[in-house]
Amino acid sequence: MSLVSGPGKGGSGPLPDELELVMEKHVKYIQSLDTRKNELGYWLTEHLRLNGVYWGLTALHLLRHPDALPRQDTIDFVLSCQHENGGFGAAPGHDPHMLYTVSAVQILVTVNGLDKLEQNGKGGKNRVGQYIAALQNPESGTFAGDEWGETDTRFLYGAFNALSLLHLMHLIDVAKAVAHIQECANFDGGYGVSPGAESHSGQIFTCVAALAIAGRLDLVDKETLGSWLSERQLKNGGLNGRPEKLEDVCYSWWVLSSLAMIGKLHWIDREKLSKFILKCQDLEMGGIADRPGDTVDVFHTHFGIAGLSLLGYDGLEEIDPI
Repeated sequence: MSLVSGPGKGGSGPLPDELELVMEKHVKYIQSLDTRKNELGYWLTEHLRLNGVYWGLTALHLLRHPDALPRQDTIDFVLSCQHENGGFGAAPGHDPHMLYTVSAVQILVTVNGLDKLEQNGKGGKNRVGQYIAALQNPESGTFAGDEWGETDTRFLYGAFNALSLLHLMHLIDVAKAVAHIQECANFDGGYGVSPGAESHSGQIFTCVAALAIAGRLDLVDKETLGSWLSERQLKNGGLNGRPEKLEDVCYSWWVLSSLAMIGKLHWIDREKLSKFILKCQDLEMGGIADRPGDTVDVFHTHFGIAGLSLLGYDGLEEIDPI
């Protein structure tokens, strides 16, 4: 799956009075991405290849076209990215990292292919779980992304997500990880990348979702956080990641999913947000951009469709906000 952007642009051409999701065109757009190997952008984005497969695959499932990508080829590619230590890289030959390992697990679960990990992978799911667990700091409870030690609440959530899917949460110290999340909480109800860091919608999602997996949403200041998240909606209906920033379709997921988890999804204007997302489509060639006038890509296509699913858009599969 290529992350090369374009060729279409969101909102290009005259928009109809009644906007709707051009589902079939989005399916064809995603299917076309791996045919663009003669473009420089295909190779410049190789470091995100496995993530791209997850984004495209999930969007196709939400669009009710789960078989639009060849299942066995997808599984074979995922397994080709695995290392002997159980972790996965972004593409064959790339170093293993938490983020790519999470995408690998998510893809295999989505296509019901965990049995192939046991049969053809390097050590099965237990080795994957051990790779992830070894990245937890036993003192602070947080997680590194890889052997070089960078820590981030993204990696903590990723560990929780993958291990919960593999039913291996017992391999880590959940209580210490939860305590670390609480250290990242801010006065505005949000969470940052680390203790003392600015609240950001993406990091809020990772922390709230991790707490949801741990069964500790009771620790979230739902009223204060709900207010901060609802204030991310701008006059054009779009959502931003933090104050004084531009709107971006991807926050249709990061903000909405957090609101859904704390029971505050009704605190934003659903109709205005839906219209904003739909205006970011390329109505002719498919794909969704970050905002109208910009180039489409699979990242924003995925998160735009996921946001519409959370909003209950007709014809889409329902997505789990965690």
